[in-house]
Amino acid sequence: MQREGDDLPVSAFPCDGTFPTGTTQYEKRNIALEIPIWNKEVCIQCTKCSMVCPHAAIRAKVYAPEHLQKAPAGFQYADSKGKDYPEGWKYTIQVAPEDCTGCGACVETCPAKDKNNPGLKAINMKPQMEHREREKANYEFFLSLPDMDRSKLRVDTVKGSQLLQPLFEYSGACAGCGETPYVKLLTQLFGDRAIISNATGCSSIYGGNLPTTPYCKNAQGRGPAWSNSLFEDNAEFGFGFRMTLDKHREFACELLTKLTPQVGEELVNALINANQTTEGGIQEQRERVEILKKKLEGVNTSEAKHLHSLADTLVKKSVWILGGDGWAYDIGYGGLDHVIASGKKVNLLVLDTEVYSNTGGQMSKSTPIGAVARFAAAGKPRPKKDLAMMAMSYGSVYVAKVALGASDAQCVKAFLEADAYEGPSLIIAYSHCIAHGIENMKNGLHQQKLAVESGYWPLIRFNPENIAKGEPPLKIDSKDPKIPLKDYIYQENRYKMLTKSNPERAQALLALAEKEVAIRWNLYKQMAGICWDPNVKKTTESPKTV
Repeated sequence: MQREGDDLPVSAFPCDGTFPTGTTQYEKRNIALEIPIWNKEVCIQCTKCSMVCPHAAIRAKVYAPEHLQKAPAGFQYADSKGKDYPEGWKYTIQVAPEDCTGCGACVETCPAKDKNNPGLKAINMKPQMEHREREKANYEFFLSLPDMDRSKLRVDTVKGSQLLQPLFEYSGACAGCGETPYVKLLTQLFGDRAIISNATGCSSIYGGNLPTTPYCKNAQGRGPAWSNSLFEDNAEFGFGFRMTLDKHREFACELLTKLTPQVGEELVNALINANQTTEGGIQEQRERVEILKKKLEGVNTSEAKHLHSLADTLVKKSVWILGGDGWAYDIGYGGLDHVIASGKKVNLLVLDTEVYSNTGGQMSKSTPIGAVARFAAAGKPRPKKDLAMMAMSYGSVYVAKVALGASDAQCVKAFLEADAYEGPSLIIAYSHCIAHGIENMKNGLHQQKLAVESGYWPLIRFNPENIAKGEPPLKIDSKDPKIPLKDYIYQENRYKMLTKSNPERAQALLALAEKEVAIRWNLYKQMAGICWDPNVKKTTESPKTV
């Protein structure tokens, strides 16, 4: 970063190719002309602003009041609301002034309005220079406040998830990026035990833009292990992570059984049969692993040394295969299909911008009818590939389509269900992009909402576990279309430009697109009413729509 890399000897670098995490915190770009400033009097503490921030530059914490003793004079806090938090505890929303990009997404998503001045909200954009030094000191103090014990948090709520430390921060993604909030959420929910395989594309560039990386670690030294693979084999690459972890755990369990006399039968059984479906269960397993390591230090055998090196694999790991639509729908689709057909427990997150964003905006199989892109200058004439439907056809893959701007609660639920499902999962996340030609990127989340309201992007969750319960595996979490498709697409230049260059073709493609949306919505609606196994009697009530 100091442009003195040529002076570093080879011996200064680790021999295994790893590099330190959390290095974006040193860049301090200071590119925002305006930054969000919190008004605690208006805030309803929904924490949506933190959820949608593309750069983890606005955060929330709930903490005991005694931690405020050394707070700077201008530090803001309010009494915490909600029965899930101890009485008397404090709540703070804080911006990182030098890391914020000034996109304004937090302001646009804020639902709280000042009754005395309806033009203002609980978060408002103010000149950065006037607030930089004060907010810089406030943010430094904010980071020193302890995070809540994640095993005691309700992480299945928007607010609860946003009280978890993001382990993906201050990336170099575009201001207002639609992809990075999903990646940040992934690291908040699973980052302290996540292993990520990342396809080449936007997400690999802002994910590992050497010499910095936005992936970081928590106070316990845990964070995502991340590696970038080729465009065409990312799914197989991540699949290898899963196979290796499974083999390591299998070997560790074999060694545990052999070393039962030295370790103790009770601890061995607890380690092998641990319930790790909750944060509390994972924490208990980590404590057992620490006890195991201490016991092994007194055993001088090759088996004990092997087990000591493998002990951490006894804690549940979350494998995520991450990339854009160019990877998932096109060049890497063969591998993706192979991996979800394997039945193995891997999670695939597709950041769907509907175009090859990183390489200049070429058409992909995810590009919808009528959208203009490179290699589709006259508007794409064919429908978008329905990757969700193809994955659902297996009947053994968890599938979700999410859009943060339409339902953040549904998004959190889908991520948690995907990780909990004992098999392959696929989450397709609507990601607005600068390549869409949105007039102002702060409105990207609004575009996501319009996409859902038009029926173009139905919010769905397909859970194969429901088949055994006698329930339809497909749940539609969004309501019937209530706005015309044109009210959504013609807010973006990728569609609108065709109405100027070739209005007749634009009209024809709009008609085709409307028909395609109606057909797909009708098909999904019918599928949502079907119980796949007619021999299984329904045992529980179907869950309500999120």
